[in-house]
Amino acid sequence: MPGAMNPAVDTSSERTPSQLPRRLRILVADDERDTVLTLMELLREEGHETRGVYKGTDVMTAMEAFDPDAVLLDISMPGMSGWEVARAIRAAHGDKRPLLIAISGVYKLAADQILGLIAGFNYNLAKPYDPGVLLTLLSRAE
Repeated sequence: MPGAMNPAVDTSSERTPSQLPRRLRILVADDERDTVLTLMELLREEGHETRGVYKGTDVMTAMEAFDPDAVLLDISMPGMSGWEVARAIRAAHGDKRPLLIAISGVYKLAADQILGLIAGFNYNLAKPYDPGVLLTLLSRAE
C-alpha cells in the first residue's frame, strides 16, 4: 500500500479499485471498535465492500445478510469466541464457507494453527498485523 500511511508520498501510481483483481465482500468481527473501523477503512481503500460486527453472536446473522467472501474473526471475543464462530460457519457452510482469517492479539503460533485448522480457519494473523500480509491473504479468497 504505497503512500497509504504517508500523505506526502506521491500516490498517482497506486491502483484504483477498478484495477483490483476482484472486489470482495469482507465481514470484520472484533470486540474492539477501533480494530473493526481500522480494518474496514483499510479494506475500503483497496476497493472492497465491508461490514463490521462487535460480537461473535452477531456474525451468523451478518453473514446471512451480507454473504461475505471472507471473514476476519477476532478469536477472543466475549460471549462467543472466534473459535466457536468459525466452527459454526464451518458447520453451516462446509467447504463452501468463506475464507476465514483468525486475528488475535494473543498469538501462540503452534497452538493457534492447530486450533485454527480444527475450527476451520484458513489463516491466523497476529495483531498488530501487516496490512500487506492481510491483503495478500485476502487475495486468496475464491
